[in-house]
Amino acid sequence: MDNTIILVVAAVVGLVIGFVIAKMLEKGKAAKTISGAKKEASDLIREAKKEGENIKKDKIFQAKEKFLELKAEHEKVIINKDKKIAEAEKRTRDKESQISNELSKNKKLNDKLEARIKEVSYKSEILDKKQSEAEKLHKSQVQQLEVISGLSAEDAKSQLLESLKETAKTDAMAYLQSTLEEAKLTAQQEARKIVINTIQRIGTEEAVENCVSVFNLESDDVKGRIIGREGRNIRALEAATGVEIIVDDTPEAIILSCFDSVRREVARLSLHRLVTDGRIHPARIEEIVKKTEKQINEEIAEIGKRTVIDLGIHGLHPELIKAVGRMKYRSSYGQNLLQHSREVAKLCGVMAAELGLNPKIAKRAGLLHDIGKVPNTEVEVETPHAILGMQWAQKYGEKKEVCNAIGAHHDEIEMNTLISPIVQVCDAISGARPGARRQVLDSYIQRLKDLEDIAFGFNGVQKAYAIQAGRELRVIVESEKVSDDKAAELSFEISQKIQTDMTYPGQVKVTVIRETRSVNVAK
Repeated sequence: MDNTIILVVAAVVGLVIGFVIAKMLEKGKAAKTISGAKKEASDLIREAKKEGENIKKDKIFQAKEKFLELKAEHEKVIINKDKKIAEAEKRTRDKESQISNELSKNKKLNDKLEARIKEVSYKSEILDKKQSEAEKLHKSQVQQLEVISGLSAEDAKSQLLESLKETAKTDAMAYLQSTLEEAKLTAQQEARKIVINTIQRIGTEEAVENCVSVFNLESDDVKGRIIGREGRNIRALEAATGVEIIVDDTPEAIILSCFDSVRREVARLSLHRLVTDGRIHPARIEEIVKKTEKQINEEIAEIGKRTVIDLGIHGLHPELIKAVGRMKYRSSYGQNLLQHSREVAKLCGVMAAELGLNPKIAKRAGLLHDIGKVPNTEVEVETPHAILGMQWAQKYGEKKEVCNAIGAHHDEIEMNTLISPIVQVCDAISGARPGARRQVLDSYIQRLKDLEDIAFGFNGVQKAYAIQAGRELRVIVESEKVSDDKAAELSFEISQKIQTDMTYPGQVKVTVIRETRSVNVAK
């Protein structure tokens, strides 16, 4: 029992001792761990302080660099501003010196001007005194002349003025006449040369168109078939073509009457086909007329194409080409319109080339100048052909020079280009040629009579004759009333009167004849 207790006590004591020893060992181990942790912590703190010092030094260094950069930039700005201020101060000093120089110059000029003003005022006073003395002397001389001549100054002045006026008028007319002659010989020499050369280089055929066409027949028996039963055939033909068909006693001929030459040509060709075929009745007539109209339209287009190709004109609108083709069947005062337009185009091309202008544009304007004479509708007939042609040209994209030349060739609008007067002149040349156009007899005689009446309206005219188809007016004056100098003046005045009061193609030459006769009879 006691051993057990002793064993138990020994065991307990052993456990206590072991626990104490274990605690002591654990405490030593913990102390070692704490000391190791403290040491590690101190190392970390030391490294952190060292790294912080490095970062601090880097930041301070960067801040110093940034400060130095900003300082350098600021110094550059200050230097630039100082430089600009110095330049501005220099300019200001230069301006001040320049202004001071100008002021000194102005002061010198003012001094000179004041000296000149004083000098001029002094001379003006002297001149006023001399002028007053001269007026007094002039008055005394005039009074002496009035006493000597027995005339007052006003009477002598009026007589002198009349004498001088008559002399001056005679001298002026003689000078004017000589100047005009000299101008005609010099200024118009090149113009005449160009016009004459142009006319000589153009050869055209003259074609006279009428308002009627004659359709020849092989025999008079065909007339009855053309008329038809109760006139059905001829009425159908007139209705289809718009042409009046005259069947009279003329042997082997039928007359086709119409102002529209295209319709007249359609009727003629239709009659030719009907007579050749032999089948003449209303249905056949309508069929043939339609075919003939189609053929004529194709022929018109072909004529227009050939015309523009012959003249070397390119890029013309198809509608304008058709209008050119229709000109073949249109006449103006008996002159075929297509031949007239071709002639005007060639004249314009040659004249433009001689004057150094564009001959292609001139040809184009010359060919198209009368397209307004072939209108498509009745409404267009009321518009003047020059304006209508210009509107067509503008509609189909022609150039401004061509449009202006078409509209201005009869002075209905203002001429804006050099091509316009060329077209007007060439149109007058083509239309005014002898034999180119027919004129109504009454208007022709009236024009000659008007020329003679203008001459008789002047004093001293004894006789007047319009000769050379109105191209020259010869005036015979009374020698007692008209002197040689007055004859030249009279010729000029009559020409100016004709130019302002009459409208005529070309030129009118005025010749004044003064003849002195001494007649005695020997007995």
